[in-house]
Amino acid sequence: MVKADLHTHTKFSDGNLSPQQLIDLSVKSGISILSITDHDNVNALNEAVRYGKTKGVQIIPGVELSADIDGQEIHILGYFIDYKNEKLNDFLVSLRKNRILRNEKIVSKLNDLGSNIKFNSIIGKAGTETSIGRPHIAMELNEEGFVNSYFEAFMKYIGDGKPAYIKKPNPSVKEVLKIISETGGLSFIAHPGKFVRDELLLELIRQGLDGIETIHPSHSKDDIKYFTSIASENFLLTSGGSDFHGGIKNDQKNFGNYYVSLNEVINMKRRLFT
Repeated sequence: MVKADLHTHTKFSDGNLSPQQLIDLSVKSGISILSITDHDNVNALNEAVRYGKTKGVQIIPGVELSADIDGQEIHILGYFIDYKNEKLNDFLVSLRKNRILRNEKIVSKLNDLGSNIKFNSIIGKAGTETSIGRPHIAMELNEEGFVNSYFEAFMKYIGDGKPAYIKKPNPSVKEVLKIISETGGLSFIAHPGKFVRDELLLELIRQGLDGIETIHPSHSKDDIKYFTSIASENFLLTSGGSDFHGGIKNDQKNFGNYYVSLNEVINMKRRLFT
């Protein structure tokens, strides 16, 4: 059976591995179709596409974008995007700049709370081509010893509604769906779980969503059944993957165990090219 993991991250966002390392792990894990979906970033894709060919791993160019709808943040996966498109890359650069401004404010709040971490240090470790996010701050807090674990950083300080939290300025769903479509891609709601259901999900469909990520580590069997049914009723595509990051997130067990079949990929290509 062909295994396709359509939700993974590299060091170009909040993942731990380089594109080559992720592809090498794919070979070991029996994944022959891989989509790298870094947050607000496509900088891994040139290397991934090139290296994937040498290892027999098909790379589906992807990206994961945050968007706001009715005051709620959701994540949209874009597949088969033209990742060299100038308009897309300008859009992603603007999103990463907003991330920097937001994370500088978070670090400032943490400094007021007693942490001594510096934002320049975070950028220095992650690199200027990386999408900086709260996970990088959590790792820095853990390394400093201000918290006892990566997860404690979110639970005590930087998670939604916590003392150092600052909301990320996101584009609208309409804007995100438009940029994915204009660059030749398909848009999927990522890990909808318990929070993107019923009327909110139907509103996304009305706005032009192409599909639903049904397979995800956070989804129960009932979730999978529910979202698969919604997709079928509304003629939507389905996708899935491990949402693998590696490293401190300790999610290695998910890689190779959450995937979709070749059929899902074929259906995407049919939607795009027929």
